[in-house]
Amino acid sequence: MDLIAEFFLELRSTTGLNFSIFHDPFDMRRFWRGFLVTVQLAATSVVLSLAIGVVGAFLQSLPVAALRLLVNGYVALFRNTPPLVQMYFFFFALGSLTPTVVDDIGVRTPMVSNYAWALIALSFFAGAFNVEIFRSGVEAIPRATVEAAEALGYSRARAYVHIVLPLAFRVCLPALNNNLVNLIKTTTLAYAIGVPEMLYVANQIWSDTLNVVEMMNVLLLLYIALVSVLVWLMRRWERSLRMPGFGAR
Repeated sequence: MDLIAEFFLELRSTTGLNFSIFHDPFDMRRFWRGFLVTVQLAATSVVLSLAIGVVGAFLQSLPVAALRLLVNGYVALFRNTPPLVQMYFFFFALGSLTPTVVDDIGVRTPMVSNYAWALIALSFFAGAFNVEIFRSGVEAIPRATVEAAEALGYSRARAYVHIVLPLAFRVCLPALNNNLVNLIKTTTLAYAIGVPEMLYVANQIWSDTLNVVEMMNVLLLLYIALVSVLVWLMRRWERSLRMPGFGAR
């Protein structure tokens, strides 16, 4: 670490490029804390949005008109409104209605934090697209497959979990990959409600040290790295699930 710090100090003295997060301990700590918040927010919202998509697609397949109407309304609402507006709605509108608690020094704080509201907003936003993605995968499964499972004694829910869903994953993974990549990039909107993720912390750093260009390049490279890791994992998953007749060739 000392060699890295010395290199970037020398770079600053010779070129004027100030990558303070590599040689200033204070900037380094707060930036990497922001990086970890971004990774945690992205990973958790990916998992929750997948769960929403799976459950929503299952509810759409049930012969209950009220449930289908409810899911379709949710999808239409979250697909047709900007994610930043949704985040503001959750944080400012619903957040103002949630109860508060008094901490040890007598300050009232909301029971639901800004991080939690960002997670909820991002999960519901991406989940709406995942519902449609999983629905397309479920509808691609031949009806005869479901009927064969039911003939063997599977309930509708068990057939969905053990047969339909694994096959549907193989069909919809490419579209799912695109939506999850978009979700990773959308996590930057958490900046708007004060979540200390990478963009928020980077803004603080360049306001203090006036190194906007350097920090923007660091952000660009780190988001490329995060998205690249997700794409690599999704492609590995796609190859492991590949089955003749289903999914990508």
